[in-house]
Parts: sequence; C-alpha cells; structure tokens
Amino acid sequence: MLRIAVCDDQPEYLQDVAEKIHRWSRERELPTEIFRYDNGDDLISANASLPFDLIFLDIIMPLLNGMETAKEIRQQNKAVQIIFLTSSPEFALEAFSVKAQGYLLKPVSYELLKDALEDCTQTLEVEPKHLLLKTAFGYQKIYYHNIEYAEAQNKKVLFHLSSGDTAEVLEPLYSFEDKLTDRDGFFKCHRSYLVYLPNVDRFNSTELITKSGRTVPIARGFAKPFKEAYFSLMFQE
Repeated sequence: MLRIAVCDDQPEYLQDVAEKIHRWSRERELPTEIFRYDNGDDLISANASLPFDLIFLDIIMPLLNGMETAKEIRQQNKAVQIIFLTSSPEFALEAFSVKAQGYLLKPVSYELLKDALEDCTQTLEVEPKHLLLKTAFGYQKIYYHNIEYAEAQNKKVLFHLSSGDTAEVLEPLYSFEDKLTDRDGFFKCHRSYLVYLPNVDRFNSTELITKSGRTVPIARGFAKPFKEAYFSLMFQE
C-alpha cells in the first residue's frame, strides 16, 4: 500500500492532483492511500507520525512555503520521495538542494504525473526490504541485509548493524516480530534477541557469532530450532 500526500493551498489544484493519482492507482491496480493537506505545518506533523512514500508539494504557499516544508521533512525522513508542484520553472535548481525527485508545472497534465509516479514507484519496488525506524535523530531507513540482530533493552530495541553502528528505537521487541519473520531470514534465538541468519558467521548450542564478530546468546531449548532454521535458509539460497 503506497502512502502518497498532496499539499497545495489552492483547493482546485489539490483536488486535481489527488484525482489524477486516484486514476493512476486504478489503472495500475496498485493500492494507494492519498492524503490531502493545504499547508506545510499539517503535512510535517502527519509525516512525523507515519511517514509517506511520496509527497507532491506546492512550492508557493503562505506562511511555510514548499521549500521550507521540504527542508523540515528531510530532517525527519531522508527516504521519502518529494515532487514539487509549481507554476514556474525558476525553482528547479533549489529543488535539488532538498534532494527532490523533480517538479511538475501546474496545471499538471495526467501524462506527466503518471510518468513521475511510475519513476518513483519503480524505485520503491526494486529497493531491498527495509525498516523505517523512528529514532531520536529522526527517521532512519535500515535494510534487512544490514541488520545483524535486534536486541531488547527494557522498553527499547537496539538494532546492531553490519557496519558496526547501532540504531535505537523506543519500542518493544515484539512490535517488530511480525515484520522481521523467518520468511525474511530472521530468527528469535532468545527472548531478547532477534537475529538475521544470513549475517551469522558461526554458532554452537549456546551462542552465535555474527560476521562482524559480535556474540549473541542462544536460549536453552532454541539450539535445535535455530540450527534447523539456519540450514533451511542456507539450503534454500
């Protein structure tokens, strides 16, 4: 399900772009949620709560304009794709400063909007599986293949990455268990640890060593299921 936001202070343009996205979604048979905003502040708040995949953003708006809004959103979320809506091409150069995917001139033609949507969704579809984590520093995208293991510590989770970095999230471990499943190569080897099997270097009945050299315990009774899950995945690959 794609989450797409449209932000424009002019109701006729807001409705027009939203309707054209609906049309594209129906033709493409791609489930899409469309959210409408007439100001940058509301868009920023909504994106902070649950990030969007793609944002169509008017540049010229009262109070907080589109460029300022985009800069705020980039502080929260470096992954979201942004396409500016504008009545003048003079802002094209500035659009690149916030890593925008492009801009469309208003009134927006369906064909150009369709091309922009296809380009953006193609990027999303070929991208490796990942999590978008809400950390103290804003949203952080983490690819599954870069995770060595997730560790529960009280009411937070530490994601230990193959780079040696750690991402901290104020959520319990169980909130990730339905996302990080055995189908994707994850295994809960201990009540406090969820490990990514392809990043395991070696193991015995009581512990495993990741490819970066970190040690993770294997709980009593989990040695056999862990071994079966590990070799099942390796033979599958």
